Amino acid sequence: MPVPATTPPPRTLLRERVFATLRTAIVDGTLEPGERLVDAELCSWLGVSRTPVREALSRLEQIGLVQVRPGSSTIVSPLDVRAAVEAQVVAASLHELAAREAVPLLKEPDLARMETANDAFADALRRADVEAAIAADDDFHGVLVELCANRTVISVLDDVTPLLRRMERVRFATLAGRASVAQHRTILEHARQGDAEAAARETRANWLTLVPPAG
Repeated sequence: MPVPATTPPPRTLLRERVFATLRTAIVDGTLEPGERLVDAELCSWLGVSRTPVREALSRLEQIGLVQVRPGSSTIVSPLDVRAAVEAQVVAASLHELAAREAVPLLKEPDLARMETANDAFADALRRADVEAAIAADDDFHGVLVELCANRTVISVLDDVTPLLRRMERVRFATLAGRASVAQHRTILEHARQGDAEAAARETRANWLTLVPPAG
């Protein structure tokens, strides 16, 4: 018999909300690298019980955003260039795959979305608005990820991208980030021409410029 359709239980939705809120707070710097995370304080801030907070911290540990010391304390993971470089390689490969699969599917409205996102990206960098720059960069690459419709790509990127976003905040706050505007234009040009391989190659190169090699 068919499995009955059911509404996800509130507990699941609450757990996801707590996880997403804490992840965002770490990535945007609200919770700073090395900061000690106290369960009671987090519960009070989020207005939830200890269980969803502990579940969220466990997931955040798995993706490298917090460090849990059993019997001692939990802290926001310090910025780790090596970990970011490792995440960068994975992200670059997955965005390359997304571009290769998505370019043949692009329609004019999709290309227009990418162009608009890159214009917004360039404007945000000129205004030194890091949050807006990150959002616009997400919008640009998100068109290709969305169109490729590969659930594994989307799931893995959801895990590795937060590690990169912490480094990206530094890059987009400097003149170095402005090179991405031109790289996006090159990707878009290849996409308009229907050259999936060239667009994929440039997309990979774009992601590999984000974090400097670990010393």
